[in-house]
Amino acid sequence: MTAKTPLSRGELVVLLAMMTSTVALSIDAMLPVLPQIGEAISPDAVHRAPLIIAAFVIGMGVGTFFTGPLSDAFGRKPVAAGGAALYIVAALVCALSPTLETMLIARAVQGLGAAGPRVVAIALVRDLFKGREMAKTVSLVMIIFMLVPILAPSMGAAIAWGFGWRAIFYSFAIFSIISTTWLLMRQPETLPVENRRPFRAKLLAQGLKEVFSHRQVVLGMTVQTLVFAVLFATLMSTQAIFDQIFGYAESFPLWFGLIALISAAAPLLNSVIVMRLGMREVVKWALVVQALASVLFLAMVISLAPAAPGMFAATFAWLTLIFFMAGLCIGNASAIALEPMGHMSGLAASVVTAMSTLVSALMAAPVAQLFDGTLQPLTLGVLIFSLLGLAAILAVPRGT
Repeated sequence: MTAKTPLSRGELVVLLAMMTSTVALSIDAMLPVLPQIGEAISPDAVHRAPLIIAAFVIGMGVGTFFTGPLSDAFGRKPVAAGGAALYIVAALVCALSPTLETMLIARAVQGLGAAGPRVVAIALVRDLFKGREMAKTVSLVMIIFMLVPILAPSMGAAIAWGFGWRAIFYSFAIFSIISTTWLLMRQPETLPVENRRPFRAKLLAQGLKEVFSHRQVVLGMTVQTLVFAVLFATLMSTQAIFDQIFGYAESFPLWFGLIALISAAAPLLNSVIVMRLGMREVVKWALVVQALASVLFLAMVISLAPAAPGMFAATFAWLTLIFFMAGLCIGNASAIALEPMGHMSGLAASVVTAMSTLVSALMAAPVAQLFDGTLQPLTLGVLIFSLLGLAAILAVPRGT
């Protein structure tokens, strides 16, 4: 440990998991109620409801760009608390939004605020631990974090059933209040004043220039962007697929939870094979499998009706594969991008994460908006993004 904390490892892990889970909760709990929200505040354009997800992701991407450098300048706790305050206020505005336009603005601000606890949680681990202790702590946090996509849709559906969909946003505010209060009361500041670095636009500009002038960094960031685009387009379309194509709206949280449960095995598999194959090869073969599966699935979508025997099973398997492959690709693509940036890892992580999140959301939103009651738009989008990602990873030198 490089800094001190009065928390036991168990308490610290739960706290960090809550802070990082703010993002997943804010996305996945919304999925079952997107049709209800669309009918309530955008009845003339219900298909625009998935933009609620895109707006949050775009805001988070912008926030991630600044949160890391801000926490280096002003300390971890003030930035986490400031981000949480912004997140809570935006959640309350979402709960009261009379129109979709108002909600989209509030969701973007909410994503901006969510970047605070998310980035600070990572920084806290870096401050408190090093080497194997850091890796062990991150692994424990991720085990709890993976439960969120499994439970969040059911939680959102249950809250909407009991109190209406607007209550979901109040639950976001309560969740953030609990985690932030816990952080402020129990965890001391981990970044001493003498170790802080001033927040300067010049440093950000220099970081951007260096990131975008390094070929491996750009290629790794491109791969991560395209994998995120696949993931976000699928997230924004999944509820409509289960509801409008297969008529499984009520059981959607259970199906999504099963997808998340199966996909949670991806990081475990990656930890075994990445040491043998290397990051580049794992990403390459994951995208090859995803592209081939998407070609086969597209042929089924074109030739068979949704009610055809086995079509739902094939769709479920294809969607699960997308989330599973994302689990194999995202961490490795990020590591490829950040590997040459050891001398400026914090700033580079903010730039790479922010750019890949922001650009991928802008790419995924049109794909989700093209949903026409069939699986063709999403399948084509996933196939195109996968092929582009495969081209990018193949351009990364062997041995990386």
